[in-house]
Amino acid sequence: MLRRRLNQLFGGDEKRVDSRTIYVGHHPCPATEAFIPPKFCDNRIVSSKYTIWNFLPKNLFEQFRRIANFYFLIIFLVQVIVDTPTSPVTSGLPLFFVITVTAIKQGYEDWLRHKADNEVNKYPVIVLEDGRSIRKESEKIKVGDIVEVVEDETFPCDLILLQSSRDDDTCFVTTASLDGESNHKTHYTVPDTEKDLQSLNATIECEQPQPDLYKFVGRMHIYKTEQEPAVRSLGPENLLLKGATLKNTKKIYGVALYTGMETKMALNYQGKSQKRSAVEKSINAFLLVYLCILISKAVVCTTLKYVWQSQDGQDEPWYNQKTQKEKETYVYLKMFTDFLSFMVLFNFIIPVSMYVTVEMQKFLGSFFITWDKDFFDPEIQEGALVNTSDLNEELGQVEYVFTDKTGTLTQNNMEFIECCIDGFQYKNTDSMSELDGFCVTDGPVNKLQQKAGRDKEELFLRALCLCHTVQVKEAGPDEIDSDQVDGQLGDLSRPDEQRGFIASSPDEVALVKGAMQHGFTFLGLENKAMKIRNRQNDLEVYDLLHVLNFDPVRRRMSVIVRTKSGETLLFCKGADSSIFPRVRPDEVDRIRMHVERNATEGYRTLCVAYKQLSPEEYAVADAGLRDARLALQDREEKLMAVYNQVETSMSLIGATAVEDRLQEEAAETMEALQGAGMKVWVLTGDKMETAKSTCYACRLFQRGTELLELTVRTLEDGGRKREERLLELLVDYHKKAVQDAPPVKVGVTRSWSTATQEYGFIIDGATLSLVMNPSPDANPSRYKSLFLQICQNCTAVLCCRMAPLQKAQIVKMVKNSKGSPITLSIGDGANDVSMILEAHVGIGIKGKEGRQAVRNSDYAIPKLKHLKKLLLAHGHLYYVRIAHLVQYFFYKNLCFILPQFLYQFFCGYSQQPLYDAAYLTMYNICFTSMPILAYSLLEQHIAIEILLDNATLYREIAKNAMLKWGPFLYWTVLGIFQGLLFFFGVRYLFSNPALQDNGQVFGNWSYGTIVFTVLVFTVTLKLALDTRHWTWINHFVIWGSLAFYVFFSFFWGGIIWPFLKQQRLYFVFANMLSSVSAWLVIILLILLSLLPDILLVVFRKPRGPHARQKKKCQSSAGDRQSSRSSIRPLLMRTFSDESNTVI
Repeated sequence: MLRRRLNQLFGGDEKRVDSRTIYVGHHPCPATEAFIPPKFCDNRIVSSKYTIWNFLPKNLFEQFRRIANFYFLIIFLVQVIVDTPTSPVTSGLPLFFVITVTAIKQGYEDWLRHKADNEVNKYPVIVLEDGRSIRKESEKIKVGDIVEVVEDETFPCDLILLQSSRDDDTCFVTTASLDGESNHKTHYTVPDTEKDLQSLNATIECEQPQPDLYKFVGRMHIYKTEQEPAVRSLGPENLLLKGATLKNTKKIYGVALYTGMETKMALNYQGKSQKRSAVEKSINAFLLVYLCILISKAVVCTTLKYVWQSQDGQDEPWYNQKTQKEKETYVYLKMFTDFLSFMVLFNFIIPVSMYVTVEMQKFLGSFFITWDKDFFDPEIQEGALVNTSDLNEELGQVEYVFTDKTGTLTQNNMEFIECCIDGFQYKNTDSMSELDGFCVTDGPVNKLQQKAGRDKEELFLRALCLCHTVQVKEAGPDEIDSDQVDGQLGDLSRPDEQRGFIASSPDEVALVKGAMQHGFTFLGLENKAMKIRNRQNDLEVYDLLHVLNFDPVRRRMSVIVRTKSGETLLFCKGADSSIFPRVRPDEVDRIRMHVERNATEGYRTLCVAYKQLSPEEYAVADAGLRDARLALQDREEKLMAVYNQVETSMSLIGATAVEDRLQEEAAETMEALQGAGMKVWVLTGDKMETAKSTCYACRLFQRGTELLELTVRTLEDGGRKREERLLELLVDYHKKAVQDAPPVKVGVTRSWSTATQEYGFIIDGATLSLVMNPSPDANPSRYKSLFLQICQNCTAVLCCRMAPLQKAQIVKMVKNSKGSPITLSIGDGANDVSMILEAHVGIGIKGKEGRQAVRNSDYAIPKLKHLKKLLLAHGHLYYVRIAHLVQYFFYKNLCFILPQFLYQFFCGYSQQPLYDAAYLTMYNICFTSMPILAYSLLEQHIAIEILLDNATLYREIAKNAMLKWGPFLYWTVLGIFQGLLFFFGVRYLFSNPALQDNGQVFGNWSYGTIVFTVLVFTVTLKLALDTRHWTWINHFVIWGSLAFYVFFSFFWGGIIWPFLKQQRLYFVFANMLSSVSAWLVIILLILLSLLPDILLVVFRKPRGPHARQKKKCQSSAGDRQSSRSSIRPLLMRTFSDESNTVI
């Protein structure tokens, strides 16, 4: 760790060069040279935030960065240093409680991260040293070590594959924790390496660590005795990434290339920062307002005190007058200490107890998510999980949803639906009908009555069996597991064919299975020979000559095979847009209609073509491919040129339709989120065609949606420089989607605004890199601004071929855009961790891709469908509850301190407290804390069923609507009105000198106690009026708090306490209640204080959610009685309406 920090500070060797040299096995190359081992970082992973040494100072620093905590610390120090009217305990104890609880919580969370890091760093691995296999801890791996990994193990660092146990020198890998794809990817060993790795002398020259998962450039120099060094190029197909898992390969050996925090997985990891909710920011803003009110009160009282004392006879009695020198000594210091004393006296206007209550509300409220039975998934026997309770209310403020595709929107389970051969549709249905003028069959191909011609059918099915990179895994009797890969061949009639399919893409498995259903079975690849069994049960063998791999620019893949008769055939499959230009136009017309219809139905479509190569054509293609694959410079461009040259003048055979099954209720969930006013962005590492089909199936893209595409393919269409074409497209799309688009009315959902053209936006990772990091002579802010404005005006955005860090960049860009919208990211794999950590709220899905996303998320749910209730119901209610809690706390403390401020005008500005010290301490802790806590946990101003049925209700609380300055001003004015009423109402009572039967007068403590009694009853009954969902707990805490206040006042004033120096309230409360006048004033003042609320509730027509709720209830006879109580004006509702309510 120290070495890494020093390298960063002083610039290590890696900072000065663009490449690094690794000595394989730490052997000097050539052997005669002196070997100086280069220094690289170790293999430790660090995701924790604190150490045992820096926890206390770092945590305290972070906590006192909060304006409230810092303010209360200052007040506490003032109370300790200066002689103030109140004890330091009144502010010190609550502050200590808040700091301690928060520190314990954050320390525990970081301990869990340390524990997870240790699991990774201490994991045992096998390293080859001096010909022996030595078991080490993962953190001790050094760059250049040769590491052994066995099947189903995770790679401990980034490795170059040197040796594999498979005969064809390949291995299979799943990268679910990196890019979310659970499909098997094929990786290749470096050619010409020694079988005995101990005698291998080689160096690897490669690029410095960088986060792109799909790019790697390097070369290996292999030194042999008395021979020229052999140079072999290295690419992504030779690189095994940390976090990926070895599959279907017993053992591999690889050399450590990048270790620790320099691995691609670590470079894609977004550090966990502390997230703060919008409500907390509003609290800080309100706190500043009340701080200004507090300071102004203290300044006014201090100024008036010295003005009043400047008059003769006011400062001291006539018998103890001060000399002029005494008056002028330390006058400014006295003024400052008086100012501080007034600050402490009025300090309760800023409620430290609010922070304790908010912490408790968030912590206890999070259990309602955990306990929700609707979130329980019987498949995994788990429910929802809350990792961060600080963001409950943020769930009700989401404006942008960023979702992964594979495993989140879809199950990643492809199924062959239908195919089209030579213009005729083949689909397994129970009836025969005509569709689009083409025949729909009622069974497999062998029942078709030769509609498309038998030769065409067999050619098409052979293409499906040959044009792929699928491997067959033989399965023993104990290994047959439908979850092993993308399904098993369990439906085969022959027991010897119980085998699993392994492929880099699940749609390849689906196509092979589709061919198998129609009579052609792929039996596997052995020694470059592909075997298939045809419909006549005959074995056909083809020599695999070349595989022209899929890439996102070509959007197709091909194989070149040779038959036993010596014919050379090229089979090609790919997207319609890449196949149609390369075949004859008359063949296209017969297929296009099927492809377009299948695409609009949300299916993944592929077209299939073939070409017979003459010996001369194959010789040219073979030579071109071999030369291009050995090239060290511009390898991809040279391969692309050869691919494009050979994939021309093909014959179109047909097309396929494959369905990627959506998650349960995925489409309904996405519609509900859009109806609630959220914009949904799909961020995926998958191919564009697959992702686009998923967006159609989820109804994010509709049939009439115009797609604005900004991908590598569209950038190369113009024939100019990419950046020029990029700017041109951005300006064009901006004009179309932003400038020419009519203004969107607030609150209009998509289903109501179909008269206007809807736009969907598609971008890929390579183009996004150009947008985010253009060349130095370009204007980066202009690119980002245009891109963001276009996206914000589209109904949905699809970002495909995204690296994990790019996902986080997208989220960060939107999060920091104008208006600072609240963002939510949801995913199920480790590739989603960066965007989950970057967003305001991160949701992990407990899927099949491991638990990295769940561990790093704020909330975890079993299925995507649960997101609807989490946001529309729980999020909505949490926000309304905590917004009311915050406003109510400021209101009740303003009511509390305003009479204290007014009292100074009548006591000579002597800092005399109006209330007893017990009342000052207990007001926020005991007398008024429990009712608002119960309200903030249990309130349901609208029934959960109605919130779920009517997604537009979510919009009414959007953009922090309940904590804006308008509602804040209302609560502040209400607090001022009631505070004035309390003080001057009681003062009017005291205009009568004798209030008791015996003629005795009330003193100043009786005055304060009457004011305090009116205050406690008024603020508590105000909350009772606001409560719409009554439970026995609400009744208990509201009436119990009032009863406790009365009991405490009798108890506190009825006993002589030996530990008190002065007994201010001795029998004051009992004497007060003996006066009928006091009773009358208390009741009248409570009614007058609550009168505005009562009149507002009675005479105001129901609006917003309540009006719609009422209409809905009137139209629903079955639920009329239960819903009526929540609609009826609050004053007119009786507790019997709620008698059947449970929590």
